[in-house]
Amino acid sequence: MPNPPPISVPAGFAPAFALGFSDSESRLSIVSSNAPLPVAIADQPAASPDPLSGETSASLLAGPFQPVLGIPIILTLSGEWTGTVRMLRSMDGGDTLTPLLVGGMVWGTFHEQGCEQVWIETEEGATFHLDIALTAGALAYRVSQ
Repeated sequence: MPNPPPISVPAGFAPAFALGFSDSESRLSIVSSNAPLPVAIADQPAASPDPLSGETSASLLAGPFQPVLGIPIILTLSGEWTGTVRMLRSMDGGDTLTPLLVGGMVWGTFHEQGCEQVWIETEEGATFHLDIALTAGALAYRVSQ
């Protein structure tokens, strides 16, 4: 720093730090105007897939929805209905459906209308399905990115 600020009482000192990275020879390189922090421009995500959407007054299994990796999956539920909607994940085209868990706790199970980011998928080939178990009313659903 060409003109560092003065150190003021009561401290009498100021902690200093530096940011560094591994250079091409795997040695510590301190970030400076001569050695800027290396960055990469992220690839543009693929076009969002068509949403999985519909309306039902009966229980059904809706899907599949195949997401773009790394983009949040949004679930929207609306209408006057009672029952349970579960988002399920599959790695084999829907033959095996697995409920979503976070920290071992049930996730992606809904009992009322709303809109929520449900998941961010990172594994190629995963598909998502909605297990809709209605006891009354009509439900409008939409899974999108």
